[in-house]
Amino acid sequence: MDRRNFFKKTAIAGAATLFIPEIVNSSSIAEAFSGDVKKYAFPAGATCLFQGDSITDNGRIREDENEANKQSQLGNGYVLFTSASILANHADKDLKIYNRGISGNKVFELARRWEKDCIMLQPNILSILIGVNDFWHAKQWNYDGTVETYENDYRNLIADTLKKLPETYIVICEPFIIHGGSALDETWEPQFAQFREVAKKIASDFNLAFVPFQSVFNEALKKAPSTYWSPDGVHPSMAGGQLMAQTWLKTVF
Repeated sequence: MDRRNFFKKTAIAGAATLFIPEIVNSSSIAEAFSGDVKKYAFPAGATCLFQGDSITDNGRIREDENEANKQSQLGNGYVLFTSASILANHADKDLKIYNRGISGNKVFELARRWEKDCIMLQPNILSILIGVNDFWHAKQWNYDGTVETYENDYRNLIADTLKKLPETYIVICEPFIIHGGSALDETWEPQFAQFREVAKKIASDFNLAFVPFQSVFNEALKKAPSTYWSPDGVHPSMAGGQLMAQTWLKTVF
């Protein structure tokens, strides 16, 4: 039985990986990618910065964070996969990519370190994925923030960034959960949906690119179970990270 289960799981894993382009290009989520925000074209020497919480951080080595394009500072998740594709496809641009995600961060914690970890880097393109901890830490720990706190903090962060970096192309990534994960229960929805709606509204109000991660993971669950895409429903697996990378690239380019 163990041998049989091993081959069964291996077959599911291989098939799901082949499905990633199909998932991202699915007609059922085409509307999620629609919008009037222009696509991005890297100028020579551009700097790209990824910001967020543990999903962005994903084991990056902090001691190496000032070294652009170094694998250890890019972490082990979607930022690494996205960066690898960007660098391979723009080898003539002398691009610099940084990951400054920090595990556990909420929006107000991004704001506390924003001058050092964003503004001073002067990114040409800035990608932000934040929100799950703003909900999760209020739900299970002692954080007293609400969805209104999240929206106010996020709006202030974006407004301040645009004031200081008016030419920066900003990407808002949709906070998401992968239904069926071990960290989730039935009470996560519809409460967490409010945080997703806030992120989407902020992107729309400021005319920023919006990466529809939730729609893509919902589609992915039709191809493979939640444990394939994430062990806990919050932190993506390697396949989940690759799916995120392909979704990000389709949105931005």
